[in-house]
Amino acid sequence: MDRDKKAPTLTASAAPRGGGEALGAARRASRLGDEAPMRIAVACTPRPGVAVEVGVELAAGATALDAIRASGVLQRFAEIDVSTQSIGVWGRICALDASLADGDRVEIYRPLAVDPKEARRRRAKKR
Repeated sequence: MDRDKKAPTLTASAAPRGGGEALGAARRASRLGDEAPMRIAVACTPRPGVAVEVGVELAAGATALDAIRASGVLQRFAEIDVSTQSIGVWGRICALDASLADGDRVEIYRPLAVDPKEARRRRAKKR
């Protein structure tokens, strides 16, 4: 490598997600059998224009529902109803009783307001 050229550095927005050194230490501890708390993120968009992400620490073996309850989003936003809305972990739909791993991101999905095909037809009709 040329000495004049510096190696690229990662900025905060380009850095790999996962929580850095503290999260890495927690992952190593959980592999070694230590019962370190898991760090979980709970993300939702309860209504258009409002996005929320809350970090929680839970004991090993916690479920997606445990994380949602611990985050407090059910109390803050009455429009969230996990019995009817889909949830997922890192973009993959899962059940409320799905077990979580350290560093997971639980997402609560809003139902679609309009069918995507219908929305496209409306936009095309306006042109």
